[in-house]
Amino acid sequence: MQTDLSVASLILHASWLVKFVMLVLVLASLASWTIIFSKRSMMKRARRGAEDFENRFWNSEDLATLYSRLNAGGREARGMEKIFEAGFKEFARLRKREGIEPMAVLEGAQRAMRVAISREIEDLEASLPFLATVGSVSPYIGLFGTVWGIMNSFQALQNVHQATLAMVAPGISEALIATAMGLFAAIPAFVAYNRYSSDIDRLYNRYDIFLEEFSSILQRQAHS
Repeated sequence: MQTDLSVASLILHASWLVKFVMLVLVLASLASWTIIFSKRSMMKRARRGAEDFENRFWNSEDLATLYSRLNAGGREARGMEKIFEAGFKEFARLRKREGIEPMAVLEGAQRAMRVAISREIEDLEASLPFLATVGSVSPYIGLFGTVWGIMNSFQALQNVHQATLAMVAPGISEALIATAMGLFAAIPAFVAYNRYSSDIDRLYNRYDIFLEEFSSILQRQAHS
């Protein structure tokens, strides 16, 4: 008698625990892909925003005018714009106060920019721990379903006098699907986590370089 070993049939005839494991892995995979596409758009906007603002910054003759234009835009500043806005706002506020040394003004602006950088990086890193968790845990979840399925397959043979491969093949096949689904969920999540972590590190370095360059300009203005 022929046994249907199609993927759909194996999933439908799997034990309830193996089905639950598969469901968890499918949901984890769907959530991972949602985060992957969302993070891809976010990183693309962050890189493009940094490039656009750097061009405007270095082509601007007056920092106060650039700051005013950003505030007049009616939208919330993001990325490098936010860092510039935080630094220049704090610099202007401290400079108006009497009795403050120029270095104290500069240090205050630098602290404000570093806080802004930390918040921007924190937003970019949101959901990355979930990708790391899916990438590291999914294979083990799938393996658990596989072990359980194989164990059930061999337990079903305990009262059989003559076991054949055809008797255990369906159970083992449906169990191995759980491992395959675990890898299918883990590999994209792990690859995306590594890629986006690297992209965020490069963007952080870019923000940090801008902070140092902007600080040099503010230092000259603080002593003028």
